[in-house]
Amino acid sequence: MNKKYLVRLTDEGRAICEAIIKKETGKSEKLRRATILLKADADGPAWDDAKIGEAIGCRTRTVENVRRAFVLDGFEAALVRKKRATSPTPKWLDGAAEAKVIAMRLGKPPAGFGHWTLRLLADRVVELEVVESISPETVRQTLKKLGRQTRLVPEVVALAGFRSSRRATRWARPPSNSSRRSPATCPRSGRPVHTATDRCGPTTRTAAPSPLGTASLD
Repeated sequence: MNKKYLVRLTDEGRAICEAIIKKETGKSEKLRRATILLKADADGPAWDDAKIGEAIGCRTRTVENVRRAFVLDGFEAALVRKKRATSPTPKWLDGAAEAKVIAMRLGKPPAGFGHWTLRLLADRVVELEVVESISPETVRQTLKKLGRQTRLVPEVVALAGFRSSRRATRWARPPSNSSRRSPATCPRSGRPVHTATDRCGPTTRTAAPSPLGTASLD
């Protein structure tokens, strides 16, 4: 079977691939691509795609893609995979939509519901035409950003109507680093009282009466 994209490495390219194989360890992407180029070299081993894939543990399609990148984009592009300019999965919510979801979560739930659920929030977001469709999981990931360490942005507070409410202050204020109470102090001396038996001033001790009574000398 004739290959459409043939790999022919120069002496410099072959030396680079060999240096990468000696230097890289594990299962790095660069190591795998350097091995593919060396084994697919028409002036070298000239292995077929199936043999290369079996030797390095990858799919035949991966070997084909590396050869194609070498012919169309050059040696560097075949050795280091080009990063995507955009994410393969589009983002469902932009900044303004995320602010509306968070503000909705901080607001009162609809009548008949005690609290917001992910499904209820997702349905409400679609009903208000914030987005055309959204899953409860996307809502969960959005609300995950609303941690107790995160301060509410003014836009979110304004949308929720919590500019002067205690609830917004509670969400916006980070938790205290220490949860221990300060020790109680004595009202007279001002010294800390660490145990329930500590008392201020001198302590008068009274001996317990003996069960056998008291002895007296006449």
